[in-house]
Amino acid sequence: MFAHPHLLGIEGLGPLDITAILDRAETYAEAARAGTPPEPVLKGMTQINMFFENSTRTQASFEIAGKRLGADVMNMAMQASSIKKGETLIDTALTLNAMHPDLLVVRHPHSGAVNLLASKVNCAVLNAGDGRHEHPTQALLDALTIRRRKGRLHRLTVAICGDIAHSRVARSNMILLGLMENRVRLVGPRTLMPAGVDHMVAEMTDDMKEGLKDADVVMMLRLQKERMDGGFIPSEREYYHRFGLDAEKLSYAKPDAIVMHPGPMNRGVEIDGVLADDINVSVIQEQVEMGVAVRMAAMELLAQARKG
Repeated sequence: MFAHPHLLGIEGLGPLDITAILDRAETYAEAARAGTPPEPVLKGMTQINMFFENSTRTQASFEIAGKRLGADVMNMAMQASSIKKGETLIDTALTLNAMHPDLLVVRHPHSGAVNLLASKVNCAVLNAGDGRHEHPTQALLDALTIRRRKGRLHRLTVAICGDIAHSRVARSNMILLGLMENRVRLVGPRTLMPAGVDHMVAEMTDDMKEGLKDADVVMMLRLQKERMDGGFIPSEREYYHRFGLDAEKLSYAKPDAIVMHPGPMNRGVEIDGVLADDINVSVIQEQVEMGVAVRMAAMELLAQARKG
């Protein structure tokens, strides 16, 4: 049983909550591969997707997840919405309440905005990414991908590499992997490490050889140039030379290490394109596949919790 009214972050969840979502998602992943249609457990429910930031894969994934479970799915074009005319987030929440949705999926550029909305609406809210705060379903789909490939989700060494300072994906993954008793290493230039990193339950290095040594999982992050307002890196070429993942750097990890990336990828900046497409080591496409299963599971469990 999932005893939470919303899914706003990994913070606040326990190992049993995480396992419940992953176990349910596993059944959806297997059913999809077998071509078995799921039960329409969200039939008669309304799901509204509100993306204040552009997103292709996350929005599409939530939309497909809702439709597969029988929900009536509505996408609100927030870039052209009343927010642009000066409407506050609180006013938006009041407007939404009048529509009586059951599930609200929100992506927002400001940390904490999704939590604010959740406190003002009478429905389940799922955080699809807010500022530098969290992106819980990405961490969950990463966890499911790791568990399926490695057979477990504990006592693994996971190297999270690249632009950690601007990454809500890194934050959610650090919390989740820590909860599940994994060894987490943060690898990247000092300029791209978050403030307060010394207090985090993770090792930190700016040396790829040291960071990837004996890693079971190598998780590359996108260089988020749109969130940078200064000279964080000398050049993309220099960044790739020092921190971009290629076959040579991957050789520092375990022979059976898997390579992950939340997307979208900057090929030749964070990761070598040939390596990204190598199905023997890369699970990037499987991450996208598991995203739908995880979002189906999260929405079903939240709907059950509200009924129950």
